Amino acid sequence: MIYKDFHGLKLSSLGMGCMRLPLQADNETIDENKTAEMVGYALDNGVNYFDTAWAYHNGNSETVMGSVLSRHDRGSFFLATKFPGYSPENMSKVREIFEKQLEKCRTDYFDFYLFHNVAEKNIDDYTNEEYGIHKYLLEQKKAGRIRHLGFSSHGSLATIRRFLDTYGEDLEFCQIQLNYLDWDLQNAKAKVQLLNERGLPVWVMEPVRGGRLVNLPQDSIAKLNALRPGVSAPEWAFRFLQSVPGVTMTLSGMSSFQQLQENIATFSQEAPLSEKEMDVLSGIAQEMIAGNAVPCTACSYCTARCPQGLPIPEIIRHYNEHTDPGTPGPQDCLGCRSCEIVCPQGISISRVMADFAKRRS
Repeated sequence: MIYKDFHGLKLSSLGMGCMRLPLQADNETIDENKTAEMVGYALDNGVNYFDTAWAYHNGNSETVMGSVLSRHDRGSFFLATKFPGYSPENMSKVREIFEKQLEKCRTDYFDFYLFHNVAEKNIDDYTNEEYGIHKYLLEQKKAGRIRHLGFSSHGSLATIRRFLDTYGEDLEFCQIQLNYLDWDLQNAKAKVQLLNERGLPVWVMEPVRGGRLVNLPQDSIAKLNALRPGVSAPEWAFRFLQSVPGVTMTLSGMSSFQQLQENIATFSQEAPLSEKEMDVLSGIAQEMIAGNAVPCTACSYCTARCPQGLPIPEIIRHYNEHTDPGTPGPQDCLGCRSCEIVCPQGISISRVMADFAKRRS
């Protein structure tokens, strides 16, 4: 396992993201036994960072990870979670939520704690001292219940800069959506440059773009095989990140034992890309961007807010692939836009649903 130094800590370069844990047959309930098996294997093979959040798996990720990790020595791993400011109703509840998170995760402290998804729609609230979020989290850090404080963001470069200008002296790392598709599509290149200038280590989320960079077109696979025969599409995505200055932590939402094994093997050594290889990946990314697909990463934040209970990420996948999702489908969308409040990608989901329903009629 590759390790990176962070304030004297030895962090595994690969972290286990807990937004896509293995599920039971109902495709909804987390399979705790399989999760425990994966966590045990991860720890035995050098992974020591686990990243969960209030919203993951409809609020159940923290609970399951608390149960599973409590079976291991607390000093053998680093646990990260986040304050759910992506949803406006949570802004006044920082104390209540933080205490509940400690309870759910069965711990007395968090090694890493983040302002979750600082973005254009919530930065005014995040920086509103009447809510006291920043003040409260600093108090918890002083009390030892937060060891390291950072933030995640799907927001614009300007928003990230504004947050750093406001609270930067208290922030130790920043988690952004970073992969070779978003290097240009979401201006991740400029965000990395800004973080490097500010001396903030880069944490990576969505390294394979919610699976989109796993299932590449055959012509793209052929181009990559000509450069590194036999290297898988996920490995290419990870090798890209190993080529980006400042990247300390790469989080992967692994949902199967096989994915975990393959990713651990990839992170057994660093193999950054050459300039030519970077150019080929950039060309593949541009071809994907030209396809103009809806940039959904299947985080599923939206599904918990949908009054119709629609499997929105699955419907969007069918929309991108021009296939029929069956029932329920886009025709069942009420256009209430509740899902759009929490979408980290800023997708106009109601518009996508209306367009999809029109195409099918």
